[in-house]
Amino acid sequence: MLATVPLVAILAVIFGKKIKKLSKQAQDASADSNTILQETLMGIKNVKSFTNEAFEIIRFNTTTESIKNLSIRGAIFRGLFAAFIIIGMFGAVTIVIWQGVNMTNTGELQMHDFIRFILFTIFLGASFGGISSMFGTIQKAIGATERLMDLLDDTNETQENETEFNHTLKGNVVFKDINFHYETRPDINVINNLNFEVKEGQTTAIVGPSGAGKSTISSLLLRFYEPTKGSILFDNIPSSDFNRRELRNQMAIVPQEVLLFGGTIEENIAYGNPKASFEEIENAAKQANAYDFITEFPEGFKTMVGDRGIQLSGGQKQRIAIATGSFEKSKNFNTG
Repeated sequence: MLATVPLVAILAVIFGKKIKKLSKQAQDASADSNTILQETLMGIKNVKSFTNEAFEIIRFNTTTESIKNLSIRGAIFRGLFAAFIIIGMFGAVTIVIWQGVNMTNTGELQMHDFIRFILFTIFLGASFGGISSMFGTIQKAIGATERLMDLLDDTNETQENETEFNHTLKGNVVFKDINFHYETRPDINVINNLNFEVKEGQTTAIVGPSGAGKSTISSLLLRFYEPTKGSILFDNIPSSDFNRRELRNQMAIVPQEVLLFGGTIEENIAYGNPKASFEEIENAAKQANAYDFITEFPEGFKTMVGDRGIQLSGGQKQRIAIATGSFEKSKNFNTG
């Protein structure tokens, strides 16, 4: 009976690797399928404008067919593994019974000892037979969650010191000899030796072609990235001296692609200051020239914007985003 253990261990390793690989592939295919579905629904106007409905259907069907095939292959390997375990265990029991009968006939083994051994062996074998299903399920779960574990193990922002550097920004910004490249493309510098100064109360526009680094400058200001060379000064204080949370709390940003959350207009505007009163929310809407069209809705500020603000036009979403960033919650300069 013990001789079956090495066989089971070897089979577990062989089938486990295959089941894990297929499960990972099925999970990736499922993610691709969900991405296609989400992108198609979110960009339904573009799909219809280019009359690409059939193309998107083919893309979606291809990914779902891949998921089906991978899932079937995974189920086949789990079934084969279970079959080998059962055959191995009960095959061993059969051999043991045959050997036991011979030993009983020759007087080497008493009948009651033989029956007791057989009962214990059958109970143990039946319990051990369930390892195939359990092991297959574990390997499937490991394969499915491997991408998630990669995300959890990914490098996060540098942990801030417990002591916070408190400084209210006036709005003076200096970029001094800034160079920057992304970690994934170290051979391509996005910004080369950039120097400029923005003074308090000054409005500055940065103009350039696509890929010139305009959005990257905003990301560097918010410390989403750190310069590979040079320094950024806020009121003549290096940006690295600031706590990221405190620094970002004093800035407001209106991104190029506005993303609203699936709540009410009031909730989206209050995102800039969750503790704001309704009067402050109204004032923010007025400053952003959004108050008039908001009050024209039957529910006013309680109007639901839908998923990603789909119920509103592009201009209305921009105005609400500007209102979100207009709160004077110690925010002394804006980036947009």
